[in-house]
Amino acid sequence: MDEIIVNGYVYPSVEPMVLNSWLSDLSLIATFSYGMTPEGNLIPLDDQALIEAADQAGVGAMMVMTPMDQQGKFSEQLVSTVLENPEAVNRLLQEILNEMKTKNLFGVDFDFEYVPVQNRDQYTALVSKATQMYNPEGFLVTVALAPKTSADQPGLLYQGHDYAGMGQAANFVLLMTYEWGYTYGPPMAVAPINKVREVIEYGVSEIPPEKILMGIPNYGYDWRLPFVAQVSVAEKITNKEAVRRAQAHGVEIQFDQIAQSPHYNYWQERAIPMEDGTEEMAYDQHEVWFEDSRSYQAKMDLVKEYGLAGISIWNIMSYDPNLVNEINRNFSVLKVF
Repeated sequence: MDEIIVNGYVYPSVEPMVLNSWLSDLSLIATFSYGMTPEGNLIPLDDQALIEAADQAGVGAMMVMTPMDQQGKFSEQLVSTVLENPEAVNRLLQEILNEMKTKNLFGVDFDFEYVPVQNRDQYTALVSKATQMYNPEGFLVTVALAPKTSADQPGLLYQGHDYAGMGQAANFVLLMTYEWGYTYGPPMAVAPINKVREVIEYGVSEIPPEKILMGIPNYGYDWRLPFVAQVSVAEKITNKEAVRRAQAHGVEIQFDQIAQSPHYNYWQERAIPMEDGTEEMAYDQHEVWFEDSRSYQAKMDLVKEYGLAGISIWNIMSYDPNLVNEINRNFSVLKVF
């Protein structure tokens, strides 16, 4: 049975019981997230409990480094400010190294989203320099990249991520192959296998497959219909909750063969308050897309087909035995300690 790396992103607010349920089936956890100031100072994260739990389970704890400001928001401007200042870059790299040593971390995962295209090469250089600094000290360097299908793919999410360059710069690359169906978008599968395949095909053309971890979503969405662009907001739900709602409303779960993803529609009653203080009942149709054993198996097949290093789960804030079962049915999980 092939051995793979399994990474799980996690917030410090995870319930200890949920985290402990996952740890035996993980190689790495990635604690989300450290931020930075415009001067390149590290904004720390209270992740000590996560690190200690990981250590006890033989799991490596990675710190996730994002361009998150002191208000906890992703900042495109912050990316440029730091990357265009060599002094800030050096300060940030040194503070990351100090943090990894102090906390006995396993390494760092760079997750700079919305990198302006003019800073693309500077971002690649930052990750390359980090690897050169940290690997001799015994620390791993990974980088999370947007799901691209071509080198010149337009859009702020994609233009600043250089697949070929990052494939050389980092020890491993995590491809974020999810969020086709997302909070503000129209109803569709979160990680349709046909779309995931397109990203992996491009990925292996630029990056050695043994360096790639494929993103796996551990959640679904519930949309109220009709979808209205820039108005509708889907509700993020666990896979368990998706199944519960189907059962509660007595509807049959469908399976889309192209997306290799489960979905269903249901009707829900909703009270609308009137001006005279009374309520009028309305009936809303909902559409739900999520993940189950079948959709996870399709993703495991893709990992095998392309000989990838493993998978990266966003995220492990809820426990899904279906995902764990499919991992263990198809692979053995590499333990890093």
